[in-house]
Amino acid sequence: MTSRSRSGSQSDLGRRIVTGAALAAVAIVALIAGGVPFWLLAVIAALLMMAEWAELHAATPRQKRQAQFALSVPLAIMAPASLILETRNFFVLGLLAGAAFFTVIVTRRRELALGVLYCGLPVLALTLIRRQHAPGAIGGDWGLVWAIWAMALVWMTDIGAYATGRALGGRRLAPAISPGKTWAGLAGGVVLASLFGAFMHRAYGLPLRLTVATPALAVLAQAGDLYESWLKRRAGVKDSGHLLPGHGGVMDRLDGLVPVAPAAALLAVLPTLLHFTASWHR
Repeated sequence: MTSRSRSGSQSDLGRRIVTGAALAAVAIVALIAGGVPFWLLAVIAALLMMAEWAELHAATPRQKRQAQFALSVPLAIMAPASLILETRNFFVLGLLAGAAFFTVIVTRRRELALGVLYCGLPVLALTLIRRQHAPGAIGGDWGLVWAIWAMALVWMTDIGAYATGRALGGRRLAPAISPGKTWAGLAGGVVLASLFGAFMHRAYGLPLRLTVATPALAVLAQAGDLYESWLKRRAGVKDSGHLLPGHGGVMDRLDGLVPVAPAAALLAVLPTLLHFTASWHR
């Protein structure tokens, strides 16, 4: 590697670190604030992701706007000020399905309908997690603890995978999709995420079911990363966008969170679902 290429690589790494730190800071502030700030940040991210998804699938500008418009309806219902409270989550699921159906009818592009679900479900999941409340957490706010866990375990997976992969190298995980990822990196990401889950359990009382599920969710995060890499390779692009210096697009930064958030939300509300199911059968 020449001195110029090494300098470029270091510069790119520096941009990645600065951008990543800034994004993490914004996410943490929004998490702590909860309510409208957190919802608004999630909505902005989802609409930007929808635009990138449409571009990866060679949609026309009109089709992209139509898909974003369809997605904005269920996103609006997720607002904390919504009058639909207890039944809101099931209602939003129906709206997301309706938005996907509307998109495929208007654009005649099934992949854009899939994009509505890809971008909308994580927002519903994260807002659901953030709304959880119970005594014994930080200020009695389980939602803050669980949302930090769900988002940060993805960050820990990425950091662990990157550091371990760079240090150890080894056999490629999926060379046809993402040549830079290795099995050693995957293991390192799972280990670091698991250690983080254990820390959250001991320090902040993260429920055991969430702690035990952390390694599996770390693998799921890497699967989400690989899926987005496949989409980019199929589209013939390196990044999903150019909005974030050193990171590419919003999808490039949130690809691991997309599958993790719904799974984490399901685990978070599992006792409530089991209680509801038991009551229904009585």
